[in-house]
Amino acid sequence: MEIYFLGTNAGVPTLQRNVTSVVLRLLEERRSFWMFDCGEGTQHQVLRSPLRLGKLEKLFITHLHGDHLFGLPGLISSRGYQGGTAPLTVYGPPGLKAYLDISLSVSQSRIPYKLEIVEHNGGLVFEDDGFKVEAGLLEHRIDSYGYRITEKDSPGNLNTELLLSYGLKPGPLFGKLKKGEDITTEDGVLIRAAEVLNAPKRGRIVTILGDTRPCPGVLPLAQDADLIMHEATFAHDLADMAFQYHHSTARQAAELALAAGGRELLLTHFSSRYSSREELVPLLEEAQAIFPKTLLAEEFCAFPVHRRTSANTP
Repeated sequence: MEIYFLGTNAGVPTLQRNVTSVVLRLLEERRSFWMFDCGEGTQHQVLRSPLRLGKLEKLFITHLHGDHLFGLPGLISSRGYQGGTAPLTVYGPPGLKAYLDISLSVSQSRIPYKLEIVEHNGGLVFEDDGFKVEAGLLEHRIDSYGYRITEKDSPGNLNTELLLSYGLKPGPLFGKLKKGEDITTEDGVLIRAAEVLNAPKRGRIVTILGDTRPCPGVLPLAQDADLIMHEATFAHDLADMAFQYHHSTARQAAELALAAGGRELLLTHFSSRYSSREELVPLLEEAQAIFPKTLLAEEFCAFPVHRRTSANTP
């Protein structure tokens, strides 16, 4: 599991950075990836990346501002031409379906796969055996949501050395033990699954926040997250401007990560006034002064989501 950035700029694209789009790569977990926001030009960014749209399974929109949305009709249309035949589900605030319906119908776009559009007002938006995705309302000029992606705990690995000492070989009985079922060997020996399974693997939590200024809705989404992705549109010397435009500073993002007990923080959604990475260094430094495990998002770079070995691991 890793975060991969396709766009890190706020508002409009620049020659250095494209507008917002971030990917949660789940190749080992689901053999697919999920995308969060799809600003104008995102499909061009995909072409410059190792991603293949045929592997795109779910797409989550944080809010309906153009720099998070205008690339969506083109990407949906192009997906079919790039081997995308599996179903695609798009989640987002009310108004998303109307936007896509008129964009795709007026352009007579042909979608050769099942496209489902799910509008939500927060709460649980998706859950299956492996993952749960919850959304929470933030504070922006229009309704903007953050997403909390929770990977469910998975069974621990089998203690194969112990099983081999019982004379067992890999096969169906291993599978039953892996599922937590007790077994009895041909010699009548009872083997309890709990005795041969290592500790369960703790699921990871990723928080991906839409545009927001500091607000109460952020903390529940970020609580105890292994990785928090937070906008840092401005350095803190422009805190008044950030508040006026319903955005956050790098320091405010770090204060949230600290309060939430997060493990790592990724800053993104940078104002165009910071045209180079060197000009972003002060944002990084002001955040690291509060929350040391902070990194700057960089386009076409992957950031692994590390797994804590236990609930008490920092």
